[in-house]
Amino acid sequence: MSRFQQIDLKKVRLVSLRRRQSKTEIGNFGKALNMKGADRFFTSLPRFLKAAELQEFLKAVAVARRKGRPFHLMLGAHVIKVGLSDLVIDLMNRQIVTGLSFNSAGLIHDLELAFGGRTSEDVAAGLRDGSFGMAKETGRMYAEIVRLAIEDELGLGEAAGRFLNRPKFRFRKHSLFAAAERLSLPTTVHLGIGTDIVHQHPVFDAAAAGETSYRDFKILANILLSADRGGVVANIGSAVILPEVFLKALTVARNIGKHTPHITTANFDMINHYRPAMNIVRRPTETGGKGYNFIGHHEIMIPLMAWGLKSFVRVTK
Repeated sequence: MSRFQQIDLKKVRLVSLRRRQSKTEIGNFGKALNMKGADRFFTSLPRFLKAAELQEFLKAVAVARRKGRPFHLMLGAHVIKVGLSDLVIDLMNRQIVTGLSFNSAGLIHDLELAFGGRTSEDVAAGLRDGSFGMAKETGRMYAEIVRLAIEDELGLGEAAGRFLNRPKFRFRKHSLFAAAERLSLPTTVHLGIGTDIVHQHPVFDAAAAGETSYRDFKILANILLSADRGGVVANIGSAVILPEVFLKALTVARNIGKHTPHITTANFDMINHYRPAMNIVRRPTETGGKGYNFIGHHEIMIPLMAWGLKSFVRVTK
């Protein structure tokens, strides 16, 4: 028994998600463009520096998908918060994106959007009065996803997809997890205990959540067995958790697999971070493949990438 007293989470005061002010609403989401004009735009770019690298990266995805190799996205929560979900879902529908990985915050924002059509609270205001992250519906639904994963022996991402496809989620067509489940694409969630608002809630089961997230780690490692044979992985907006998880999962894939490593990676972020630069771009490609680093705001760069992918990648259905 520990000598140190723990705080009693049963005493926390919860608030209603329906009444909470949110900064992100589905009505302001970005919309997927058709391919009209994309070919002309990308061939008009100068073939120098990042413009040339972006075209190289798009071609690498095209080659990988023609060969049946994965194009796997690892997404930080900010991608959802700035309204890019529908663009990613469009790429999934077109069989360009083959799977998704998230930190736990990504699941939380996707869950809130599917439920009420909005997410992302004012952290500073909520911190002042202790209401930050205390939406009771969010904590309860996350706990239900964990329980479903335990009962059906699923990873956390797959359980989330099944849960969010239920009729009560009015905005589920904008949910990345629901879309992946409908399309039978893998989704994985990688959590760190104490990093997310649901950990503040008395209904959170840390042991169960950890077990289901660990299943997702093994699912990701299995995806990377194929991705490391000519596939592509892009990290968009995760500075720490996903780059660290990716490096370990790739190590497992290379430990078990008997293949010559050859993977294309890319990091998309607003500023340069150490871990994505090392763990996504540089280290995994030293013995085969190539890594790219693109710096710019997600709400501009990701629509540009998505438009280019639809121009470069032709997948036979």
